[in-house]
Order: sequence, then C-alpha cells, then structure tokens
Amino acid sequence: MKVSLKILNKYWKHANFRPLQEEIIDSVLAGADTLALLPTGGGKSVCYQIPAIAMEGMCLVISPLVALMADQVAHLHEKGIPAVAVHSGLHFKEIEQVLNNAIDGRYKFLYLSPERLSSKGFTEILKRLKICLIAVDEAHCISQWGYDFRPHYLNIGKVRELFDNIPIIALTASATVEVREDILKSLLFKNPNCFQSTYARPNISYSVFNVEDKEAKIIEILNKVSGSAIVYARSRKKTQELSLRLYRQGISSDFYHAGLDVNLKEKKQQEWFANHRRVMVCTNAFGMGIDKPDVRAVIHYDVPDCMEAYYQEAGRAGRDGNKSFAVLLYANNDTEQLAMRAEQNFPEVVFIKRVYQALANYFKIAVGSSLFESYDFDIEHFCTTYELKPFDTYQALKRLENEGFIAFNESFFNPSSILIVVDKLVLYDYQLRNRNAEDVVTAILRIYGGDVFSSFVTISESKVAAYLKVSENQVKSVMQSMHKSNVVIYNEKKDKPNVTFLTQRYDANKLPFDQVAYKRLKENFLEKANYQLKYLRETSQCRSMMISGYFSEILELCGKCDNCLNKKKVDTKLKEALGHKIKTLLESESKSADMIEEALVDYRKPLIKEVLQTLVDTEEIKLSNNGRFEMKIKS
Repeated sequence: MKVSLKILNKYWKHANFRPLQEEIIDSVLAGADTLALLPTGGGKSVCYQIPAIAMEGMCLVISPLVALMADQVAHLHEKGIPAVAVHSGLHFKEIEQVLNNAIDGRYKFLYLSPERLSSKGFTEILKRLKICLIAVDEAHCISQWGYDFRPHYLNIGKVRELFDNIPIIALTASATVEVREDILKSLLFKNPNCFQSTYARPNISYSVFNVEDKEAKIIEILNKVSGSAIVYARSRKKTQELSLRLYRQGISSDFYHAGLDVNLKEKKQQEWFANHRRVMVCTNAFGMGIDKPDVRAVIHYDVPDCMEAYYQEAGRAGRDGNKSFAVLLYANNDTEQLAMRAEQNFPEVVFIKRVYQALANYFKIAVGSSLFESYDFDIEHFCTTYELKPFDTYQALKRLENEGFIAFNESFFNPSSILIVVDKLVLYDYQLRNRNAEDVVTAILRIYGGDVFSSFVTISESKVAAYLKVSENQVKSVMQSMHKSNVVIYNEKKDKPNVTFLTQRYDANKLPFDQVAYKRLKENFLEKANYQLKYLRETSQCRSMMISGYFSEILELCGKCDNCLNKKKVDTKLKEALGHKIKTLLESESKSADMIEEALVDYRKPLIKEVLQTLVDTEEIKLSNNGRFEMKIKS
C-alpha cells in the first residue's frame, strides 16, 4: 500500500481518495510545484496535509482567514497531529512561545496569515525553521484579477525565495485563466504541475427565477424539494425574518450570521448537520467547513457579486452525488442594485482615510505604533462616536482590510489560554499568600498538566469552576488577579468583532493607498458583476455551460437546468406541431421527403427529417417502396 494511502487510512479513516487528490499528493511528494484547483468540498486540505505528514520537517500553511486556520488546527489536533496557528488574536508572548516551539520542531503544521510575512523579523525566524512544504490556501487572493485580492499575498513570493529547494502547493476552489497565470507567476513556480477538477456538477440543476415575492417562491421550492437546504441572504436581518416566515409555514428552519455568539453559532450548525433543522437561512458567513453531503437545495435570496462566489455557494448542494438544485432568485430592482454595488463597495479614498483616522482616534493609537496590535471593536459605537454611516463605514473597513492595512474580523473567537511565567517556588509563595489562587492553580495543574509552565495552554474557565464547585466568574477573577501580579499571562476568551493593525499606524493623509490599483479592482468588480447580470437574464444558453465557460472550460449541454428544460419543452411543442402538419399533408396523397420539405419551408430540413423518422417509428406514417411517405392505414 502506498504511503499516502496508509496516512489517509490512519488519520482520515478513508479507504480511497477523492478525484484528483492522489495525483496532486503524488506530485507534491515528487517535489514538484503544484497548483490544485478543486471545488468547494473537494478535499483541498488533504492535498497538502498528507504529503507533509509523509515528509520530514514542518509544513508552512498560509491562509487569509483566522477562523479557517483555527478550524484546520482543531481538526488536526483531533487526529493527534501537532499544529498551531499564528494570528492577530494571540498575545505577543504566546506568539513568541509558538515560534520557539516551531524552531524546536514541535509542530507538523504552522499556519500563518499572509501579513505576518511582511515583517523582516518574522522572515528571519522562518529561516530557522525546517520547512518541508509551503502550502498557500485560497491562492486566488494573490491575483488582482481575483475576486478577493489581498496585497500581503504578494509577500509569499519573497518567502518562496528563502526556500527555493522545497515544493510549494497552491490551492483554490475557482480561478479564471488570468488568476491561474498570476498564481504561477507570483509564487515563482518552477515546472509546475497543474491539476484542475471539472467545473461540471452533473447532479445539480441550476435555475434562475425572476419573481417579486421571493419568500413565497422559496416556500414553493422547499415544499417541492424535500431534504436539507441552505438559503443565502445578504443581510443579517433578512436571515432572521425569512427563517421565522419559513417556521410559520411549517418548515423547520434556523438562521445564521457573523454577529451571533460563537456558542450559539456552533449549536445552530450542529442542529442543522444532524437534520434537527431542515433549512439554514444565512449570510455567506455560513460557508467555511460546511461539508454536509445531503444538501438537496441551495437557494439564493440575493444575487452574489460574482460567479466565483455563486459557484462556491451553490456547490454546497449535492455533494453526495444525488440530484440537487441550485436556485437563484431576483427581482427587477436587483439588477440595478448589483450594478450599484461597485459604487457602494468601493467608497471614495477620502472617506476611507477618514475612517482610518477615526480608528486611530478611537483606539488612541499614535503614528508609528500598534503593528499587529488587536482591539475589540464595537462598530455601532464607533459609527455613533464619529457620526459615520454604518454601511459606508463597513465597506471602508473592508477596503482597508483588502489593501492590507488592517484585519477586520466581524466575528472573532479565541478561547482562553494561560501560561505560568514564574518558577514553582515563586508560585508556591504566591499561593501561600493568596489562598483563592491555590485552589485554582491546583485545579488547572490537575486538569491540564505541567505544560502550563512551558507553553500557553487553552483552558475552559467553566471546566475549572465545575471542578472546584464555584462560579465561573470566581475563577476568572482569581486568574485576572494572578495576571496583574505577573504570575501568569492570562488571555481571556474573546468573541467580539476585532480590528488588528497590520502595519504601523500611518498619518491618514499619508496612507500609501494605491489609487491606480484600487480603480482597477473596481473595474474588475464591474466586469464580474456584468457577467452575473448576463447569467441572470439569459433565457436560452445552458447554465452549466455559462458557469464553466466563465472559468474557460467547455462543457456539453447539461439537459437539466431551467434553460435546457425550457428548450426541451419548446422543441417538443415544435415537433408536435410539425408532426401534425406532416400528417395533414399526407392525408390527401403520399409525398417524398423533398416534396414535404418544399411544402414546409419555414422548418429546418434536419428537424423535418427527425420528425419524419419519429412518425415512422411510432407507426403513424409509413415509408413505401417507392420512397414516398404515406399515412398508415388503421386496421
């Protein structure tokens, strides 16, 4: 048995690879630079995790999303594989500890956000690591032609130069030809192997409906299509309103968006996975790690900005290979709104700088400070304080993020962690003088072991409180006192929105904002939005062909989208009408094919021949020995 298959069996408990996974893994193990284009749910992470496990050294994984990194690390820990993520929510001492452990070779996977690579000090640390593989997740972010360009991704090429003797793998779910070329060029690929899964999803029927009452249409669809479903909406308020309406119609549903408490999000997600709730009405925050195989329908209440986003979200339907439906709804004013989003999503640079200055004032940050400093962020209070419109401010924050100045996490969760920073004698003396601390320290050591003396350990205050039979607040109070006394470093859990400065704070008037690139991004957005409008309005072309054509793949007619099915209905009616006319011609006398074609000049000759053959096959007419068609005499 191949090493890669043994690893798959041991850690993932699977007997076989999914399509293209084995070929991609073999390419990486052979030392080749590899580009993997696999659909959402196609198992991209396995393509770098398995070869890294088989290789000697550590895999450096670069990913743009804190939540995605945390999710991957958690899954690896469940398998007993040492992994860690360095992100903006960590205490600087914790980052220092993690990197020291990485230098000592304690991890198999080190996850980093791309902005970390812009620090010279961090680059020097990377040189000391024994890297066996570089994996770039969400690789489309490196391209200015992509739909989620991140300037810090361009720093990956510099890191690649430090490790030019090891392979690199770039992974993404969707990429146009221009984006693929950008990835290969920016990551300095050498003799790359490129693997692309087909964009065809033959089990999915794509449909678009122009309706004024979208909610009524969703109820109609869900009453016709049984099984689990996802309904995507753009606003948090709409997810809640729509879920309530479905519930009142007897359809089991729930809602999900980034603003919910992390524990509530987990509860909602698990109930939907277990089919205790049939429908999840959600924003696009409900996406990462959603690998439920039996989703029978994905319905879009609002129109996505681009085909990449739509394809990924619609692709969450039918991962088990069974018949499923992807439905996109729009009202007439939606087309106008989609065109207007370019203006909304790309606010004036003057306004963006104003928001940046307001952030600096809000957090009291001096020019030249706060590199990688994180702050809890209440956007409503922020907007009220500086008299800013919430929607415009949100878009400005996202632009500052995309330009690499800040990281803006709408829903940030980081569990509590603790590190004892004094030796055992000093700790013992502290315990003697603080009896409350003695009980808490004893409980922590018994539950989590002696690792708390050497590294940050994730802890649960509620678990410690249950062990001591006291309140969670009492435990927190003791640990906060220990933190103030410099006995421990206690990072209390966070679940609030979070802003991190990814560069030293600039004077807002001198913010190095690339206005030429910004204009190009806006034009790119408009181009993608126009294709999305074309997809909405198209009434004849096969939808699967439109989707694949956007990504430069040529497919045959799917035969099951709304346009293909409508064409079949039209063709059937046309053939029926033609058949009736042919039989009417033959009632008076027999005729040759040429005579029939002359009489029916409004119809295409191939269609006439097809209908003639059908009428013969169904024995409604017959072809005589003299080569003429005549009506079949009824017995």
